[in-house]
Amino acid sequence: MPATTVSDLTTLERIAPSPRDRSRPVRSLTTAPAGFEGEGFPVRRAFAGVDLADLDPFIHMDQMGEVSYAPGEPKGTSWHPHRGFETVTYMIDGTMEHQDSEGGGVITNGDTQWMTAGSGLLHIERPPEALVTSGGLFHGIQLWVNLPAAEKMSTPRYQDLRSGEVTLAASPDAGSLVRVIAGEVAGMRGPGSTRTPMAMVHATVAAGAELVLRWPEGYNALAYVLAGVGDVGPDRRPVAAGQTVVFGPGESVAVAASATQDSRTEALEVLLLGGRPIREPVAMMGPFVMNTRAELRQAHDDFQAGRLGRAR
Repeated sequence: MPATTVSDLTTLERIAPSPRDRSRPVRSLTTAPAGFEGEGFPVRRAFAGVDLADLDPFIHMDQMGEVSYAPGEPKGTSWHPHRGFETVTYMIDGTMEHQDSEGGGVITNGDTQWMTAGSGLLHIERPPEALVTSGGLFHGIQLWVNLPAAEKMSTPRYQDLRSGEVTLAASPDAGSLVRVIAGEVAGMRGPGSTRTPMAMVHATVAAGAELVLRWPEGYNALAYVLAGVGDVGPDRRPVAAGQTVVFGPGESVAVAASATQDSRTEALEVLLLGGRPIREPVAMMGPFVMNTRAELRQAHDDFQAGRLGRAR
């Protein structure tokens, strides 16, 4: 799991919570079911079974892979529309090509592609031809971030955030590597520019270590375990790969890695997410996230009429 790594964590700035901070308790713990997306690449539905009110402003998240493809096996998606939200694609291992009716790009180990669908566009994601030919490891995350009503018809745009732009920090004991991809956490700001106030962090917690991270005031807090085993919260609830944690109120979040990990990983890999709840009605239909059923019908009609762009 390369993403962005540092050989000597002691060279990084240290971040530590205040001893007066209340650790956020665990409100719920769910296990993501497995499925398939697009032309058949395997995913885990990270938010399945989680109350939408606890996720707000997030809508949906897939863990793509982790899978090692044989030559000729890598798969992607066909052209499809989006309106009313942002997609965040974080590639941990492997390479993905992105193209939409506004532009395109390529992201690889540790890169993030941030697409604001806004008023609508067509979109395709696929492995590059070289990866299809050779096969290889593929592992990533796609997160859907809701937009408030006032931003749903904003002009589409996308950002390619390179792995070298991610803000890096370490825990006080240098047992945890913290990658701030978006938002501000413990005084560290990530490169992602977000329309919905939020934070996104990928942390690697070494076996036997604990990470306590001050969390932004007014944000909800979620954790998704990418790999490894450990525990979370002040009650030290056990967690494992493929599980989603919803935290309750407080000033900090705590995650700890078990002293013994399985043979597939040497550390606990966890994605930490939080945002300021939008608290508006949500109407969803496939690739459209709006506020009312009438807006969904309009999005469908606009797509059918070609007003969301053309495949190219």
